[in-house]
Amino acid sequence: MPRTLITGGAGFLGSHLCDRFIEEGHSVICMDNLITGDTENIEHLFELGQDRFRFVEYDVTDYLHVNGDLDYVLHFASPAAPDDYLEYPIQTLKVGALGTHKALGLAKAKDARLLLASTSEVYGDPLVHPQPEDYWGNVNPVGERGVYDEAKRFAEALAMAYHRYHGVETRIVRIFNTYGPRIRVDDGRALPTFMAQALRGEPLTVYGDGSQTRAFCYVDDLVEGIYRLLMSDVSDPVNLGNPDEITIKEFAEEIIEVTGSDSGITYEPLPADDPQVRQPDITKAKEHLDWTPQVDRREGLRRTLDYFRKQLGIPAPADGEVGSQP
Repeated sequence: MPRTLITGGAGFLGSHLCDRFIEEGHSVICMDNLITGDTENIEHLFELGQDRFRFVEYDVTDYLHVNGDLDYVLHFASPAAPDDYLEYPIQTLKVGALGTHKALGLAKAKDARLLLASTSEVYGDPLVHPQPEDYWGNVNPVGERGVYDEAKRFAEALAMAYHRYHGVETRIVRIFNTYGPRIRVDDGRALPTFMAQALRGEPLTVYGDGSQTRAFCYVDDLVEGIYRLLMSDVSDPVNLGNPDEITIKEFAEEIIEVTGSDSGITYEPLPADDPQVRQPDITKAKEHLDWTPQVDRREGLRRTLDYFRKQLGIPAPADGEVGSQP
């Protein structure tokens, strides 16, 4: 059976990828130092046994070695939410640079194909809208967010260098805002913050005037796109995200409606370098991967709502009560 290493495998996206590759018949090695990951996300896989699933608590910025053959490496180790990479700026830079270097070195040694998790943040506060892969971005390298943006930009450059110079098979996915079960309730991003506030009956915190836009992709759609990209022959970066753009203010109102909350909205100053627009151009994914998102945002929010209620210990309302969903 194929053998796959997933770094950052106990995180939100990584754990869903562990599930998918197990379903595809792979033997999965999940590696995570648990700075932002959680073994709760993968504990259901422990019963499969070491031949099918193995968890290794490890920092991939150190020397990286895996015994035996390896077919695929998915490098997803990195803090990804602003609250996380602002708390762990050095670790974020190290895992983007040193961690990517170690992962690529391992892929080269094992003759494995590597998929790098990059991000829409490589576009910074974009001057082109929507954002295609050939746009080089508008990033402040010395701003607070630069620790994440530049770590991923460097990681992409390093992956392409290994591809061109060493002949390593590399794939690069630029991930746009993704949500779903297992996203951390307290990770500071708009969706988990809004949903938690709405369920608690607190005002939803919108930064700026709420006119900035985002586009949210349900995790199942993203995982499908990642799998297709890994199995494709596309070595250049590919955007994966849902192009259904919405303003943050409209999104907050939608969360209030979906949760059935009576929360209001409060406004706070906009953080530095916060992107004003964000929308993926997924033409390349459509053409080369035959991929488009299938789960509309409201359906995805309903699926995510159940997870948040469990995490917060808030029971679902009975049918007919405020907040119940059809």
